[in-house]
Amino acid sequence: MKMTEALKGAAAAVALSVGGCCSSPQAVDPAELAAEAAPALPEILVTAEELQGNPFLAEWTTPYGLPPFGDIKESHYLPAIKQALLDQRAEIAAIANNPEAPTFENTILPLEASGAALNKVMNVFGNITSTDTNDALTALETEIYPMLTRERDAITFNPKLFARVQALYEKSDRLGLDEQDARLLELTHRGFVRAGAGLSPEVKVEVAAINEQVSALTTQFSQNLLNATKAFKYEVTDEARLAGISDDLKAAVKVPGENRWLIGVDRAVFEDVMSSAEDRDLRRALFDGYRLRASSGEFDNGPLAIKIAQLRAKKAELMGYKSHAHYVIENRMARTPETAMEFLAQVLEPGLKRANEEIADMQALAGKDIKISGEDYWFYSEKVRAQKYAFDEASLRPYFEAGAARKGTFDVASKLFGVSFKPVSVTAWNPQVEAWEVTDTASGEFLGLFLADIYARPSKQGGAWMSAYREESNVGGKSIRPLITNNLNVTPPPAGEPSLLSFSEVETMFHEFGHGLHGLLTNVRYASFSGTYGGPDYSEFPSQVLEHWASEPEVLAVYARHYKTGAPIPQDLVDKMNKAATFNQGFGTTEFIAASLIDLSWHSLTSEEAAKITDARAFEQAVLKKYNIPEIIEPRYRTAYFSHVFSGGYSAGYYAYLWANILDADGFDAFKQTGDIFNPELAARLKQWVYQSGGLRETDELYRNFRGADPGIEPLLRHRGFAETVPAE
Repeated sequence: MKMTEALKGAAAAVALSVGGCCSSPQAVDPAELAAEAAPALPEILVTAEELQGNPFLAEWTTPYGLPPFGDIKESHYLPAIKQALLDQRAEIAAIANNPEAPTFENTILPLEASGAALNKVMNVFGNITSTDTNDALTALETEIYPMLTRERDAITFNPKLFARVQALYEKSDRLGLDEQDARLLELTHRGFVRAGAGLSPEVKVEVAAINEQVSALTTQFSQNLLNATKAFKYEVTDEARLAGISDDLKAAVKVPGENRWLIGVDRAVFEDVMSSAEDRDLRRALFDGYRLRASSGEFDNGPLAIKIAQLRAKKAELMGYKSHAHYVIENRMARTPETAMEFLAQVLEPGLKRANEEIADMQALAGKDIKISGEDYWFYSEKVRAQKYAFDEASLRPYFEAGAARKGTFDVASKLFGVSFKPVSVTAWNPQVEAWEVTDTASGEFLGLFLADIYARPSKQGGAWMSAYREESNVGGKSIRPLITNNLNVTPPPAGEPSLLSFSEVETMFHEFGHGLHGLLTNVRYASFSGTYGGPDYSEFPSQVLEHWASEPEVLAVYARHYKTGAPIPQDLVDKMNKAATFNQGFGTTEFIAASLIDLSWHSLTSEEAAKITDARAFEQAVLKKYNIPEIIEPRYRTAYFSHVFSGGYSAGYYAYLWANILDADGFDAFKQTGDIFNPELAARLKQWVYQSGGLRETDELYRNFRGADPGIEPLLRHRGFAETVPAE
């Protein structure tokens, strides 16, 4: 998944609130707005002594303009942020109080450029707190994010500033702007309107208070989840209980010098244990440890989730929407929560049918003495896979060494988009990070720096994501190329041993690299809509489509080689893998849709309905029962650890991964239909209209420009093996 980018400066902060929105502009009288008083902000105090020697105030002369990580200390962040906020306040005041009539050059351009100093600090702080956090940084998060929310709202709710933007928007067709300038004006205005700039002064105060509360609660939610995940360790002292688990994983969780093994619930470890451990009690302990994280005790996220949902519902009501989901999805390709729900139901029906078939197969294999339950699903599904396809997932690992898989991603990018990757040595935020210089193969033009941080560690948040330390822009002929990161959570191998991946981890590497390419290849003028711009229903398309190449024989031939002998992966093993590709799709589809339904149900609540919720677990259980989700299938995310929607940028939008599957299946189908997975004409359109265009146009138009038509759902259902189970219209 893509991580919500660190808060940008003033204009970019507005753009973040846009999220690719498509709402109709509200009619507002600029003169009336200008008469209102701008929201008051607390005084910011920072001394020269606090700023002395602060690396954020200096120009970075490091290779590629990377942050000087070795010089940055925890004590530098807060003073630098305070000074950056003072700078931003002065920038915004100069724009809002300009006595000259508003023009694109004296209003929109300086608004876009404002907050550069804040962006510089927050791009580092936001990334480091995700990859290498500690108690000091955690404490700073609690202080900094509510502060930034206040500043963002002060910009959005500044009546003089909005009056200038509104005046320009109303005559935008007469300003003689080119496509990119017109798009920046459109999105800037849209961002103000969507954030509430047209609300009454009294309502603005309420919305600002809600924003600040949500900022604090979502930060606490994220911290609770990290702490709860770190706190869970299941101790094993009898090695016999680890039967079935690979030697590499056993070595990774062994306590050095002791006859003890401590097993945590990082996703990669969890999946490995659940798929292979023969000890059912061990699987049950890990199963409960994973699904009950942050649901009780010191790090209980249930009450926080309820409060966040209530506040979001109240804000939506104040903004004139039925629910938070109606507010969010208005700007996505689905347009309404009802459409999103209908889409989920359309895929859930064949998914449940297949899942029930899978459960029956597993129960038959387990026998009458064992009643299959949640902790058994992964384990017995692997046994059924081996029985049906004579295929063991673990047999693939020797052919998927991490470095080779990375070269496979580069080879695909080179053949599709004509880019080259050269390994370079840089000082990064962690010694595990690798870096590559990315250039256009034909011209040699520098496109950006790509950095990969793939291993799990206690200081790192779970999951996988792409982020940026610097975004692309090209204003006034000054080209700034991006610094892009990919972050995974692969279990580190024992010292001196190779890092062997599951195919699922290989797909994740391709997925995040797709996001990375979206950030690296972007070629628009303004940072506000460069890179991975757009809602998740579209921004997940460039990542998910790249996954399809990972299993193609032509690509496997490049990277899937035995880590000891160098021998290519045997064709019979590839055939078995491909035949088993749709295996367990009933489970995969149902667990995903279950989580999506939990998300949409929380965020479709009206303010009145949300106020009645007192038990998060009971609420989600009722949702799962309503949609007939089998108890044996645990949702991919439960409320208490659903960071995507309660501390990330995917609230009312988790369904979008599946929605984007329509696009990626349909998009890759276009290549397959030509008989050439690297078809030059299609690849050129994919590069131009998807990876390079950012938010230059609305997302459905960008897709049509690539594909030549709107996507159909048939390739998605076929890819999941559901085509024959889809009911007739």
